[in-house]
Amino acid sequence: MGDLEAELLVAEQQLKDAQRGGDLAELDRLLDDRLIAIGPDGGRYTKQDDLGAYRSGSSVIESLTEESLDHLIAGTTGVTFFVGTVSGTFGGTPMTARMRYTRTWAYTEDGWRILAAHIAAA
Repeated sequence: MGDLEAELLVAEQQLKDAQRGGDLAELDRLLDDRLIAIGPDGGRYTKQDDLGAYRSGSSVIESLTEESLDHLIAGTTGVTFFVGTVSGTFGGTPMTARMRYTRTWAYTEDGWRILAAHIAAA
């Protein structure tokens, strides 16, 4: 496994740990300022929307169980494909669902950052 590939998988794990822990500083580091994410509701969200939801407590991930994680890298672009069960509070409503996350990562001098994401029920 190449260095970029290994670093991408580490960044993906750091993201999941930050989500579970509600670690705003780590989420801020891992999310690119230009982030555009499409949520399971079809809504378009920015980095500030995501951080704001964690900050306010309207999004709390209590558990995140990985079923599968695939990835690919082309140059300095990486894509991760996560499938797993997520439990927590989203938009203030308790929820447990099997979800699919597709994340596009850009490699910069500061490491991997999520540039785009799409989240859907699996």
